[in-house]
Amino acid sequence: QVVLVESGGGLVQAGGSLRLSCAASRRTFNYAIGWFRQAPGKEREFVIAISWSGGSTSYADSVKGRFTISRDNAKNTVYLRMSSLTSEETAVYYCAARPGAYSRESQRYDYWGQGTQVTVSS
Repeated sequence: QVVLVESGGGLVQAGGSLRLSCAASRRTFNYAIGWFRQAPGKEREFVIAISWSGGSTSYADSVKGRFTISRDNAKNTVYLRMSSLTSEETAVYYCAARPGAYSRESQRYDYWGQGTQVTVSS
């Protein structure tokens, strides 16, 4: 089992930036990490994902060019850097892990964090 804990969420002004972290309870060897978000009244949607090695990433079209993902496996941590934030990014952000390749489908992930709230104000 893997416990994932997100942090870094909060209130940010439109146009601002925020960094989220996803810390795993243990080394997640060969696990891909994905970020998903769920806004009020909306379905959970894929945001971004990264392979175990960090050599491969996948971005939702809506965040391409504004969001970046990276990981530090020595720290069992994945980072999501978000910039040029708008109200469209207001949501609870979840990180998730699965063995092998990443996926854009939430159903493919085995482990989930509790989420961290990101609120973009204007």
